[in-house]
Amino acid sequence: MAEQAGDKKHEATPHRRDQARRKGQVARSQDLVSVSLLFAGISILLALGEYGAGYLTQFSERILTERPAVAADDTFLRAIGLQVIAVLALVLLPLMGALMLVAVLVNLGQTGFMLLPSRLNPDLSRIDPIKGFGRLFSLQNIVRVGFGLAKTAVVAIVAAVALWQERDRLLSVGDLSVIQLAGYLTEVTLWTSLKIAAVLLILALADYLFQWWKLEQDLRMTDQEFFDELKENQGDPKLKGRRRELQREIVNSRLRQAVPASDAVVSNPTELAVAIRYDPKTMIAPIVSAKGAGSMAQRIRRLALENGVPIVERKELAQLLYAEVEVDHPVPMKHYAAVAEVLRYVYELKGESPFDEARRAAS
Repeated sequence: MAEQAGDKKHEATPHRRDQARRKGQVARSQDLVSVSLLFAGISILLALGEYGAGYLTQFSERILTERPAVAADDTFLRAIGLQVIAVLALVLLPLMGALMLVAVLVNLGQTGFMLLPSRLNPDLSRIDPIKGFGRLFSLQNIVRVGFGLAKTAVVAIVAAVALWQERDRLLSVGDLSVIQLAGYLTEVTLWTSLKIAAVLLILALADYLFQWWKLEQDLRMTDQEFFDELKENQGDPKLKGRRRELQREIVNSRLRQAVPASDAVVSNPTELAVAIRYDPKTMIAPIVSAKGAGSMAQRIRRLALENGVPIVERKELAQLLYAEVEVDHPVPMKHYAAVAEVLRYVYELKGESPFDEARRAAS
C-alpha cells in the first residue's frame, strides 16, 4: 500500500523528547496551577475552621460595630491596626505559604525542574502576524476557547444551585445579628467556592491531559525523521538494538498490510519474492506492493499462504522485478506481458478474467 510521506507513525524517541524539553515544549496547563491554588486556598480556610474564623470574626465585629468616626479616634485606629496584623500573621501568612508550596508542587508535577535560558533569547517568529493568525484557528486555541466557555458555565450553574439550596436561609437572614450574618455569608461563600473549584479542577485536569496528548502528537516522527535521527546516533551502541528492532517492526508492518492486499506473489522459488497488485479502477499499470530476499522473502510467502494470495514461480521475472522496481512503483512497460501472464493465471484460478475487471471499471 502506498505510504503517505507525512504520516507520523513513530513515537518520539528519548533524544527527540529531550530536544523538545530543552526548547520548553512540555505538557503544561496554566489552568491547573491557578485552579489548584483556588481549591487549596479554600480548603485551607475551611480546615482552619474556628481557629481562623475567630480572628476574622473579631476583625469584622470591630469594624462593623464601632462608631464610624474613626478618623478622630486614635485608640480605635491602633486597635484596628493590631487586629489587621494579627489576622495577617495568624491566618493569611500561613495560607500564603501553603499556596506558594502548592504552586511549586503543581508546576514541578507537570514539567519537573526546568532551566531554559534559551527562552530568554528574542524569537521573531513569536510576533510573526501570519503565524499568529494561524494560531488563532489552531486546535489548541479552539480547545482553549471551549474550556473557557465550560468554566463560565460551571461557575454559573454551581453558584445558582448553591444559592437555590440556601434559599430558605437567605430569606431569613434578617433575623440574624451582624456577627451571625457575617459568619453565615462566609460559610456559604467558601463552600460554594469550593464546589466551583472542584469542578474547575476536573476541567483543568482534562486540559492537562489534552496538552499532554497534543504534545505527544506533535513529537511523533515520520519515517524520514526517524531514520535521520538513527543516522545521527549511529555510533551509540545503546541505540543499535532498538534501531534494528524498530526497523523490523516497520518492515513487518508494511508486509502485513501489503501482501494480503496483493493479487499474486512471484517467487524465485525460495530466494526472492515479489508481491504484485493491480486494481483496474485506480491503476494504470500493476505495482510491486512488496518485495524481499532471504528471510523477508520467506515472510512474504508465509503471509501470502495465510491470506490466500497465489504464489507463482517465475524465476526470471522475480529477479527482474526485484532488481528494477521499487516498492509501490508501477511495473515497467517492458515487463507488462510477463506480469499480465501471471495475473491472467491468477484470475483463472479465481474463475475470473482481468479483462472483465477492466471492463467493469471502465463502465
